[in-house]
Amino acid sequence: MGKILKFDYYNRYAGQNRRIHLYLPEGGSPDERYAVLYMLDGQNLFYDSDATFGTSMGLKDFIDLYWKKLIVVGIECAGRDYDRVREYVPYNIHSNIYGYVEGQGDATFRWITEELKPYIDSRFPTWPQREATAIGGFSLGGMMALYGVLHYNHIFSKGVAISPAFRPAMEAFCHEILTGVFNFDTRIFFSWGSNELFDEGDLENRIRHLECLAQEKGITTYLLRNEGGNHNERSWRYEVPHWMRFIWEG
Repeated sequence: MGKILKFDYYNRYAGQNRRIHLYLPEGGSPDERYAVLYMLDGQNLFYDSDATFGTSMGLKDFIDLYWKKLIVVGIECAGRDYDRVREYVPYNIHSNIYGYVEGQGDATFRWITEELKPYIDSRFPTWPQREATAIGGFSLGGMMALYGVLHYNHIFSKGVAISPAFRPAMEAFCHEILTGVFNFDTRIFFSWGSNELFDEGDLENRIRHLECLAQEKGITTYLLRNEGGNHNERSWRYEVPHWMRFIWEG
């Protein structure tokens, strides 16, 4: 079992506080240390009452019963939709919905890796090594998680890219993989719902192409086609056991 702690942490790149939803295991020995999973859109992880659209991923319910104790650091996104897009896009892109977007995603990751992670490691019983550190997200957060495990591979050994909305940045991600150097133990989980239409029905092909490139660079991957799945937390809740077991159990 574990408890959820909520606190604000200042993001100097955004000039605003970001609410943190942190899952902390209970009942361990005083000297016990835990692996850490950082998750974007942290308000949607644990409780329906916090979730943007009233349905969470139910992550607490799963981890409470999971054999592996770990800390989950859920990071809330910016409150306004366009601000979230800028904060969760790591490149400059042209979007059909938002037009030109000057992505601030790398600044978001500099904040996470240079400020938030050291803060978490100094105040909670973590294993700080990359082997025990994962990054995950869904939709734009899934794109960010993929960027994090690729571009900050010296910090994150595992990535969870759930229904990643990377269509406008596909070329940049191909370049990221083709030119990157990755540790041999890097693991990336990809998923998509069979009923997802937001990506013009082509999300599966894009994911399969990136997955092939990643495998050629020695990255261990896992693909999950969520039959009947849509682009929402209710569908993503079903996927939790699949990616948790892949990234932690090998």
